This record gives sequence, structure tokens and C-alpha cells, in this order.
Amino acid sequence: MVGDSPKAADGAGSALWMSTFAFTACFAVWTIFSIIGVQIKQDLGLSEAQFGLLAGTPILTGSLVRVLLGVWTDQYGGRLVNLMVMLSAALATFLLSYAETYTQFLVAALGVGMAGGSFAVGIAYVSKFFPKEKQGTALGIFGAGNVGAAVTKFAAPFVMIAFGWQSVAQVWAGALAVIAVAFFLLTRDDPTLIERRRTGAKPESTAMQFTSLKKLQVWRFSLYYFFVFGAFVALALWLPHYLVGVYGLNIKIAGMVAAAYSIPGSLFRVFGGWLSDKIGARRVMYITFSVSAVCTFLLSYPPTTYTVAGIRGPISFHLETGLGAFIVLLFCLGFAMSLGKAAVFKHIPVYYPGNIGSVGGLVGLVGGLGGFILPITFGLLNDITGVWTSCFMLLFVLVASALTWMHFAIRRMERARTPGLSDLPELPEMSGLHPSPSSGPVPVAPAPVAAAG
Repeated sequence: MVGDSPKAADGAGSALWMSTFAFTACFAVWTIFSIIGVQIKQDLGLSEAQFGLLAGTPILTGSLVRVLLGVWTDQYGGRLVNLMVMLSAALATFLLSYAETYTQFLVAALGVGMAGGSFAVGIAYVSKFFPKEKQGTALGIFGAGNVGAAVTKFAAPFVMIAFGWQSVAQVWAGALAVIAVAFFLLTRDDPTLIERRRTGAKPESTAMQFTSLKKLQVWRFSLYYFFVFGAFVALALWLPHYLVGVYGLNIKIAGMVAAAYSIPGSLFRVFGGWLSDKIGARRVMYITFSVSAVCTFLLSYPPTTYTVAGIRGPISFHLETGLGAFIVLLFCLGFAMSLGKAAVFKHIPVYYPGNIGSVGGLVGLVGGLGGFILPITFGLLNDITGVWTSCFMLLFVLVASALTWMHFAIRRMERARTPGLSDLPELPEMSGLHPSPSSGPVPVAPAPVAAAG
């Protein structure tokens, strides 16, 4: 019937909800070092930089494999690829419980990181079930699996204190393996794969899928995701350690407070997808970067004591972000990032419908690299500057750069689409005051004639 909205393909519901459930479990495993890493740091006597490397190593693996996993999903289907990813990550997580030296922990962390590759698989798999008018909402729901970071922060401290960090690794590994099998059994292949099997058509080659990665626009989207996702993961890993060091909280309370950031940064991604469908992903990105710039600027201000020369002598006062204000700002930052994560991936199926796996994989890779690079950088900044808030200083510079590039790229596209705009001055109402040499004299309006009186 004319006017009916496009419908999702058969099996879309189970594909979406089981993919979201599976991604939640993967994300819980992927960020496991945010909790058990604190105990391992104490046991091994690690430096800040060594802790950052350990926490970020799983993020490295999960990032580097995303492009290839995205391509394989387009070629072989998300059900099979995701099953293999989850089972391999479960095995590595179980073996992690037997590590003893720092080198062994790093090797095991590389295997644990396979869990992060499930994101690229899910994006390519889920998007094929929905029309473009609904992809923002669907991918927003899927992306809410980031809440797995909060699951780890809530539950892992209690398991670790009661039974040791090794039990956390073993329980998380067992749960991931069970969910992997459930995902495979309760979903069906995507419509594109089914149709290709029916017609006998061959999938697009890996080389062809990589051609879109040459476009600068793809790398701009990647920078956006480096902040909205990479910084989200980095803070999810870093915050328990930050809260223990800055505010003196114990690990259980620190994990719960850090969840105040992880939960909105995950669940509100659904709202971000819906909002991107309604008002456009571009406007959502402006909201994300503007709010994030304000929050990171305020969070970056270190505790400072000022002394000014008053009339009656020196006057001293102290500025510091208390725990309550910190939580509020953190919640706002997580909310803004959640909108941006959904908005970035709203762009991809629209601009690159035939290369969702490769483009989404690259964007996810760069975003994931942020989750690897930033925790290490946070640790180095702490070692070099001795200022805890240096991590937020770095994030402010990052989001300001992304906002600036996005704004000028949009202005350039608008002028290219409407060539007449390039001839207009920045303030059209000023054109009469500064005529160009070729435009001739500016007409002068006749002076009003005074009324006879």
C-alpha cells in the first residue's frame, strides 16, 4: 500500500535482540581488566603505564580484527562468524585465570580482545534486516550492548572480593560460551546471504570491499568514533582506577560510580539511534561534540588553590571538583557520547550500503584503537605530569578537533552543493558597505524630505 513504511525482513527481531544480548556479553568480557586489572596491578606492582597497557591490550585485538571480521560477515554471514569470535574469546578468557607473569597476562589479554570484534560482526549482520529508515534505531539498540561494561563494573568486584579475580575470568568465560551457542541456535542468516545462496551469486571480493576505505569521509567518521567510542571505552577502563586514586574509594564503590558513566553511555545509544532517524545524524553529532567539549573542559580543571592580594592582605580560595559534581558531569558526558556512537553508525548504511562490513569495520577499528591508545596515554600523562585530570585535558583537545573538522567539512559540502553560496559574504547584510571593485558605486537612497509644518 502507498504510504506504508518499509518493513524489516523475517527474523529481524531475533537477530536484533540476540545480537544485542551477545554483544553485551562480549563487551563485559572485553572490559574485564577494568576491575580485575586493579588487583593484578597491586599483585605485580605495575606502574601507571604498565596498567594502562594491560587494560588496553584487549581493546587492541578487538580493534585490529574488526575490518576483517566485518568483511567476513558480508561474505559468510554473521551467525557463523560471531559464533567463532565468541567461542575463541571465551577460551582465551578462561586461560587468563592461569596467567602469573606480566608477559603471560599481556598474551592472554590479546586473546580476550577477540570479544571486541563482535561489534563489527553485529553491525554488518543486524543492518541487513532493516530498511534504511529504521537502521538508526536498530543499530542504536544493538549498540546498547556497551552496557556490558557496566555489568562488569557492578558484578565483577563482588565476585573478585569473594572468590578472587581468577573466578571472575572463569565465570565470564563460561557465560560467554553459553550465550554464543544460544545466539547461533536462535537466529537465522541475513536476507542478503540467503538470496546469494538461492541465486548462486558469489560475494564481493575482499579487495573490492576495501575500495571505499580510500575516501577521506570514511576517515573523518573514524575520528568521530575514535572519540565517542574509543574515549568511552578508555574511560570505562580507567575510571575505577581514577576514582580510587582521586577520591579514595574502595574498588566496589568505584565500580558502581563508574557505572554511572557506562550505563548512560550504553543505554541512551538507543535514543541516539532513534534521534538520528528523526532529526538527522549531523545534528546529533553537533549536540554530542558541543556537550562533550563543555564536560571535558570542566573535568580537566585540576584542584587549584589561588591566592590574590586583597586590601587587607592575601586572600586564598580553593577550586576542586567534588565527587557529586564529578558524577553529574560524567553522566552528561556518557549521555552525549551515547548519542554520538549511534549517529556515527547511522551514516554508514546510508553512504555505503554495499560495504557496511568493511567501512563499519574500519570505523570500529579506529574507534577501538582509541580504547587501546588512550588508557596507555592516560597512564603516561599521569607519570609525566603528576596530574590526575590530564586524561580529561587530552579528551578536550580531541573533541575540539573533531568538532572543528566536522563543522568545516559540512560547510564545504554545503557550498559545493549550492555554488551560489560561495559568492556570498559571511554577513550578507554587510555587502553594501564593502562593494567589490567591479560592482560599481553603491546606490545611495535619497534623503527623506522634511514634512511641511
